Amino acid sequence: MRVGLYGGTFDPIHDGHLHVIRELISRKIVDQLLVVPAGEPRLRENAPVATGADRRQMCQLAVNSLEADIKSKVEVNPIEILRQGTSYAIDTVEAIAATYEGATISLILGTDAYEKIDQWHRAEELKKMVEFIIIDRPDFPGQPNLSIDALAVSATDIRSHKSDQIPAPVAAYIKEHNLYASK
Repeated sequence: MRVGLYGGTFDPIHDGHLHVIRELISRKIVDQLLVVPAGEPRLRENAPVATGADRRQMCQLAVNSLEADIKSKVEVNPIEILRQGTSYAIDTVEAIAATYEGATISLILGTDAYEKIDQWHRAEELKKMVEFIIIDRPDFPGQPNLSIDALAVSATDIRSHKSDQIPAPVAAYIKEHNLYASK
């Protein structure tokens, strides 16, 4: 069994993320995909705007909006949001490996995140524990090992109201909770 870990701040989750999810499942690159919203990411310049609880709920709404055959293989895992302090991928991978004993763990990263992999906590250990699936990002050059014709959409553009490429239930949640309001 191949278990994919797709982590990110998901602030908010958007159509680009869902495109990645659909590609990974429909191409049978992973058998099960865990969407893991970050708790307190260490290598980001800014903290997430939405709370962990809001980001988790938006991820769940987005996953619920997927086609049944895709959705049945995707789960939102709150392990990092529930963890106190800085989130480290290695801790998440160790916990998932214990839960999915014998599974191959694949860590899904964009070319931007993979460029910083050597700065990650216990990076050398992590490299031995997982397979990396590095996906292309239209706005960031790099060396992907999986081309998925990624969508040119960013959470930054959504937060600043320059893009509306988000699932309808997520848009409704953002409006209802007045997230990312203009300042």
